Amino acid sequence: MKLSILVPVYNEAATFDRALKRILDVDYPCDFEVVVVDDGSTDGTGEMLDNLDDPRVVVHRHAVNRGKGAAIRTASNVATGDYMTICDADLEYDPDDIPKLLAPVLKGEAEVVYGTRTFSSHTSYSFWFVVGNRAVTTFANLLFNTYIRDLETCFKLLPLSLYRRLDIRSSGFGMEAELTGKLLHRGYRPYEVPISYRARTRAEGKKLTWRDGVEALWILLRIRLTGR
Repeated sequence: MKLSILVPVYNEAATFDRALKRILDVDYPCDFEVVVVDDGSTDGTGEMLDNLDDPRVVVHRHAVNRGKGAAIRTASNVATGDYMTICDADLEYDPDDIPKLLAPVLKGEAEVVYGTRTFSSHTSYSFWFVVGNRAVTTFANLLFNTYIRDLETCFKLLPLSLYRRLDIRSSGFGMEAELTGKLLHRGYRPYEVPISYRARTRAEGKKLTWRDGVEALWILLRIRLTGR
């Protein structure tokens, strides 16, 4: 088994080097590659990528910012692994948790695995951020008659071929809702494992807004009604 770790990057010069080092330093139980897509960064992130020299890392670039979903689409098209997961370069998620996602797959217990965050006062961005996440997740559970705990988690692990078949079209953060909605609509029920998480603040570069939550609700409803 080979794992492709897809890393979308947009203006993450403050954290990218540390994030990539932590990803590469993990003791994975399988072969892996890291596919980085620079989504039109303007803060010096591109220059960092120019200096990368590691055969485990593949770099692609967007000339202009197109959104997280578009960056993941590019990365998934060039990845060569059997499975894929996404790992943002902002250090909110801990790459050391990725083997936890792999464990149920390697044991033959799951095909799709989600890393579920436990929010607390020292790890959550704000009260409304947590409420918004839970509202979107609850809405998905109601629509698809399931029970997942964290729809918006970045740590989603699934076969690369399955991701390509789902044909995720959302160019921005809506890709998280589209991916989950299409999985649930097709009868996939993610296996969930607990992970660590530390949200950053707006000053540190937090990009998600309430508009992304509204978009997620619309995407989920559309998929429930049309399957697309």
